[in-house]
Amino acid sequence: MMRGKLITLEGLDGSGKGTQAALLEKALLERNIPLKKISFPDYSHPSSSLVKMYLNGDFGSRPGDVNAYAASSFYAVDRFASFRKYWKREFESGTWILADRYTTSNMVYQLTKLPQKEWDGFLSWVEDFEYGKLSLPRPDITVYLDMPPEISQELLRLRYKGDEGKKDIHESNLEYLIRCRESARYAAEKMGWRVIHCAKDGRPRPVEEIHREIKGAVLEDMHIYAGI
Repeated sequence: MMRGKLITLEGLDGSGKGTQAALLEKALLERNIPLKKISFPDYSHPSSSLVKMYLNGDFGSRPGDVNAYAASSFYAVDRFASFRKYWKREFESGTWILADRYTTSNMVYQLTKLPQKEWDGFLSWVEDFEYGKLSLPRPDITVYLDMPPEISQELLRLRYKGDEGKKDIHESNLEYLIRCRESARYAAEKMGWRVIHCAKDGRPRPVEEIHREIKGAVLEDMHIYAGI
């Protein structure tokens, strides 16, 4: 049997990835597609220990206290463990995988720690490290949810009921997230991601409207049409 398809949803914290992943999962299952939804970091397993320490500020209170390559390795090892233990066999047997974050997150969150002249080299390093040396599968499509950080911060405030202490070192640093949006747009253009704009006139677009756009992009790229 041929390998399955790997669909990645990417975006900054508060962009609505979890909600959209659940809606897309439902839409694909309704088409009788064998599907498994995964999420990164995989906080339910020990493989995410270094990620949790990093985000909790154990290695420094600012994202830049851990360089792009070290932080990327924390996340990459977590993905490697998840792939080998929990979804490799299903994927290679034809099951589609829907990932809420993936290797693409290293491109979004770590790229901005480097001078822009080094961005292309870092993107190549991530591809070689994760897809080459760790043998993780490449996404068949990456959908990037572009939500302005100023809006996503308000959505995070609602999620955490105003408790700023619940934010990790990424979520609590608006300046860093603004830079990450710049690096995400750069990576999206360079890597050929589908970009979905999630806000209009300073307000979030309706969830169902965004879902229809995501679903259309995925079905088009996967060559699935109405009635099939």
